[in-house]
Formats: sequence, structure tokens, C-alpha cells
Amino acid sequence: MSSTRKIFRKIEFSTAVLVFLVLAFIPVLQILSRLIFNSGIRSAESYISHAVLWLAFLAGMIASKENAHLSLTSGRDVFKGRLEVLTTAVSRIFSSGISFGLAAASLSFLLIGFDREQSIGVFPIRLVLLIVPLGFLVMAVRFFIVHHEEKGKHAVSVPVIVCSVITGLFLSIPSVSNMLYTLLPEPPLFLDSLSFVYYEFFYYAAVPLILILLLTTVNGTPIFILLGGVAFFLFSKDWGSLEIIPNEAYNLLTGSSVPAIPLFTLTGFILSESKAGERLVRLFKAVLGGLPGGMAVMAVMVSAFFTTFTGASGVTILALGGLLSYMLHESGEYKEGFITGLLTSSGSIGLLFPPSLPIIMYAVMAQISVKDMFLGGLIPGAILVLALSAMGVAASFHKKRKTSFTPSDILPALKDSSGELFLPVLILAGYFGGFFTLVETGAVSVVYSLFLEGVIHRDIKMKDLSRIMQKSLPIIGGILMILAVAKGFSYYLVDAEVPLALTSFVRDTIQSKIVFLILLNLILLLTGCLMDIYSAILVVGPLVIPMGELFGIHPVQLGIIFLANLQLGYLTPPVGMNLFLASYRFETPLVEIYRKVVPFLLVLVVMVLLITYVPWFSLAFLGPR
Repeated sequence: MSSTRKIFRKIEFSTAVLVFLVLAFIPVLQILSRLIFNSGIRSAESYISHAVLWLAFLAGMIASKENAHLSLTSGRDVFKGRLEVLTTAVSRIFSSGISFGLAAASLSFLLIGFDREQSIGVFPIRLVLLIVPLGFLVMAVRFFIVHHEEKGKHAVSVPVIVCSVITGLFLSIPSVSNMLYTLLPEPPLFLDSLSFVYYEFFYYAAVPLILILLLTTVNGTPIFILLGGVAFFLFSKDWGSLEIIPNEAYNLLTGSSVPAIPLFTLTGFILSESKAGERLVRLFKAVLGGLPGGMAVMAVMVSAFFTTFTGASGVTILALGGLLSYMLHESGEYKEGFITGLLTSSGSIGLLFPPSLPIIMYAVMAQISVKDMFLGGLIPGAILVLALSAMGVAASFHKKRKTSFTPSDILPALKDSSGELFLPVLILAGYFGGFFTLVETGAVSVVYSLFLEGVIHRDIKMKDLSRIMQKSLPIIGGILMILAVAKGFSYYLVDAEVPLALTSFVRDTIQSKIVFLILLNLILLLTGCLMDIYSAILVVGPLVIPMGELFGIHPVQLGIIFLANLQLGYLTPPVGMNLFLASYRFETPLVEIYRKVVPFLLVLVVMVLLITYVPWFSLAFLGPR
């Protein structure tokens, strides 16, 4: 059994790597074909968009195997003793059952939504889309099997497995019924009665089940299960079609801009696994090391550079936290508490700079120009960087520095790091200059970073590429699975006219734009504390956008306000993701991390308020509306 499982996992990972390479190199070939032959590759866009679909579910399967799906508690058990055993069991039953139900809904969507003759290039579309139900099914199985194998964890008993299967089968009733009606000329008569029982059950049980699911989320239930489960239960409560959830996931994951997300994420991992960080640190140390606070400015700028590619997934803290902490300690200007607080706060500071993944995702959700969102984030992003840098400068005054300005070190350091410095120039010039599409820009960044770190600097060998992808896939799977199911939840909210109701309520109760912005800041800060930024974009964004239109707020400004507030969620106690990662990386109790981050959080809150109430910061680089 174990050998069979190893073979399956090897096939699974090898397929994911192959799909990743296809995703990275087809856009580059598209560029070359356009330049040489003045024409693109036939069906290239379809291949790219459906490669993302495969990558999302393969990465989601791998994240389930690694127990690496994003959760509110970042894998930390809140409950202890018997209560931990109970909540863990319930969490696994929900995770497995909901995944099984989504697998059945996806298979039904595949059969009902597409004809046998439809194809993606040379591949039948039904064959291509099999990855969706297969992915959910594998995750359903792994949610109890992988946990059972983890050392130091309470073993998942046979009753839990049986309950998971029964839950999954029950949640599959409407989808199986729809499939049988599609496939059989005379479906069994009991199907209608069975579906009636199912929907009647959820008419009364949906809300209690959602509350239980929320409780289990505190103990590690993945965020995508929470969002998918809530959508599943609400559609069931209203006698809705469950196929809408995989349909919305398919529409989102095959969107034209979505492939840029895994591509830029992989670029960030390639850079973080090489010595790019060390080269940039040497450069900024040579240039800024002799200035008051120069080393803190260096740490903030290097962190911002990496975060633009990794999407504040915590990779910056994990990959560079040790090196930057050492450099700041060596400068002799800062105490340990200040260093920890600064590096934790800098872990999400680059979110407003291109090619930020949340900016891309917000633009896709709001149906506005990604380019305009990139331009809108430049000045607000610079404000946040300058604020943290200023704190570093202020804290260093009247301190004796161990570092000094050495002009002779600048040119060698600049020569070594020139390749990394050219990468953002390549991205900005290629995309804003109209030479590449967004996805092509992401693919070029992957190929360029591989050539730079593998051929020029020789930090990465071919065998390392597999290891880098293995590290990046769980993060990519976690993000894309959240986006996939959150779109279904968002569809339910819009279909239930929740945004319309909220807009009517705001119109009737709030007359002042200033008052609205104050409430918006408070709501978004609370949202950032309770939700990850990707699910918040798809769930909360559709609720906020109509209210912004009501008060005449420019869509780009509203987007920057939205993301600037949500990025503070990574630092907001008690569940900010960067707080957990910093506690792990710096081997510091979580309560201590809270205390050290608070001064930086307060300064950033003030800067976000400034960004909110001065529209010019977000709109300066845009043309007239």
C-alpha cells in the first residue's frame, strides 16, 4: 500500500512540475513566435488557462499531503486534551466530507456543462476537466489519511473515517441525482424523494452546520474548506444548484490574468532559494550602511522587493529573516525587540508594488485595469516603505554604529546584484511598455530568474528546480484553492442580493463620505484580522465596491484602500499570518511578537489612514477618469 502511495505521489508531483513548466514556457514561446513569425501559437491562451486549472488542483492535492493548506491558526492547535481530539475529528469530517461533496458537484458540472465534442486544442474538454473532481476527491481522502500518519498527532479512528465517508456521500446526493438524470433515460423514482430530504435537511441545518464549521476553523480547518463549506451549505439551504461552485471556480481559474499568480510566486521562490537576498543586502549595506538607520532602510527595501513576488505569503520572513536579523544585530544600532518587530512588519510591506499578486487578484475581481491598479499602488506603497524606514532612522539616532560607508564596496556589490535590480525594470518596462501581456511578463520573470540564478550566478542547479517547485506548490495550491471556492461564495452573496441590500442600508443611514471611509477602514481592519487577503478580496470585495460607487470613490483608489487595510491583517493580533511565521522564524513566543509589532502596526495604521483620505496618492499616475 505504501509503495503504491509513493508511486502515486511521484506521478502527482512530476505532473505538477510538467504543468508548471508548460505554464512558464508557452507564453515565452508565444512571444518568440510573435516576434519571428508575426503570429502567435494556436490555442495558446486555452492551453495556458487550463494549465492553471491543472496546477491549482495538483498543488491543492500536494498541499493536502503536506498538511499545508492555509488556515486561521497556521497549523497551531488551539484546543488541548480531549477537546483537541474532538475538534480535530470534527474538522477532519467536515474537510473530507465537503471535499467529497465538491468532487461530486464538479463531476456533475463536467457532464452537464460541456458537450462531448468540445475540446481545448487537441484535448477533449471533459478529459481536461477531470482534474477538478479528481483533485477534490484526493484531498477528501488525504484530509484524514495524512493526519492519521502525522507523528505526535492523535490517530484518526475508524469511526471518523466512516463519518467522513457518510458525510461525503450525503453531500453528494443532489449532484449524483443530476448526473443520473443526465446519463440515464429513466432515472430511479426515488431520486426526487432523496433530493427532497436533502434540501429539507439543509433548510433547517445549514446555519448550525456553518457555526460548527466556524468553530473547527479555529483549530486548523483550511480556509478553503470554510469558504467552500459555507457556500455549499447556503446553496443547499436555498435549493440551489451545487454545480455553481465548481462552475465559478472554473471561470476564475481559467481567467486571462490568473496564470500570472503562480508565475510570479515561482519567481519569488527562485529568488529566495538563491543568494539574491545576500547580494541585495551587500549592495544596500555598501550604499546605506554608513547612514543613520541605513541598515533598517536596507532591511525594509529588501523585504519589499521579495514580497512583491511572493504575495506576503511569509516567504520573505522565512527566507531572509535570519540574514536580515543578523545584519541588523551586527550594525549595533538596534535592540532585539525592535529588529523582530521591524522584520515582521516588513513581511507584507511590498503588497502595493507591481507585480503584487493581491493587486492582480483585486483587479480581476473588480474588473478594472491591472495596469491602473499597479500605477495606483506606487505612491501608497512608497509611503508605507518610507514610514518603516523612518522608524528605523529615528531609532538609530545617537547610537554608535559598527558599519561605515565604504565607497569601494559599492561597485563590486552593484555588479553582483545588477541582475536582480534589472528584474523589476524588465517587468515594468515589458508590461507598461506594452511589449508583454501580464501573463507573458510573469513567464519572462520566471525564465529570466532561472537564467540569472542558474546560469549566471550558478546558485541553482537543475536538481534544485524540483526542490524549489516542491516548496512553492503548497503555497500556490493554498492560494488558488481559496480563490476557487471563494468565487462560489461570492456568487451566492451577489445572487442573494447582499451587496444591493448593504448599499441600500448605507445610502439610508450614512450621508457623509468621511464617515463612510472611517467605517470602511474599521471593517477592513477587522476583516484583515479574521480572513486572509485572497479570500477577503473575493468575498468582501463585491460587498464593498457598490458602496464605494455610491460615494463616488474612484475604483482604483477604493482598491488601494482595500488592499492597504487588508495587508495590516498579516500583522494584526491574534491571527495575523506573519505573526505566527515570525514566532517560528525568530524562536520567540507569540505574545512577545505581539508586543514588538504593535508600535509598527500603529504607524502603518496612520499611514493607511493618510492613503485613505488623500485620493491623490492613489490617482496621481492615472489619467482623467
